[in-house]
Amino acid sequence: MFHPLSNLDKYRVILASGSPRRRELLALLDHPFTVDTSYPVDETVSPDMAPDKVPAYLSRLKAYAYPINEDDDRLLITADTVVILDGDVLGKPADKDEAVAMLHRLAERDQSVVTGVTVRTASRCETFTAVSRVEFAHLSDREIRYYVDTYSPLDKAGAYGIQEWIGAAAIKSISGSFYNVMGLPVHKLYEKLKEF
Repeated sequence: MFHPLSNLDKYRVILASGSPRRRELLALLDHPFTVDTSYPVDETVSPDMAPDKVPAYLSRLKAYAYPINEDDDRLLITADTVVILDGDVLGKPADKDEAVAMLHRLAERDQSVVTGVTVRTASRCETFTAVSRVEFAHLSDREIRYYVDTYSPLDKAGAYGIQEWIGAAAIKSISGSFYNVMGLPVHKLYEKLKEF
């Protein structure tokens, strides 16, 4: 039976991410994969690095943390997502107070959501970036507190998940990939995987 990604059958596809959203999104491509988070990296970046370059840099750093030798049959997928507002990178908040502060900054503003993705095999490594623009509506302090107390924003860049209550209630518009805002630009990844 035809499968659009049958070219990947020669590989053991591995998603190197602990994100449940990335697992869910990669599963949409209907190709088997496993998750392996055995090789964590220090995600500290130079303050001189341009904000929109950070996700690609980190996804590549994560990919090269995995020891792949020349006869390895693994195909590794790594990713990193950030929210950029006023030239500042908003990663995952450290605690609920920081999540609240981030959401206050994002309210009634446009921001960029940038994801860097790296696909690596023994003989090849490709990195690409996807950018989406997200416009937030006004959010009252009570609405922000409701979201932070009810959901789990601490594991999300910018302290929000577009697929949750806040996406339905407060996101006015999006330009670019919805899935990218969730954490994995699936269409661009699919196109890249067809080349391997």
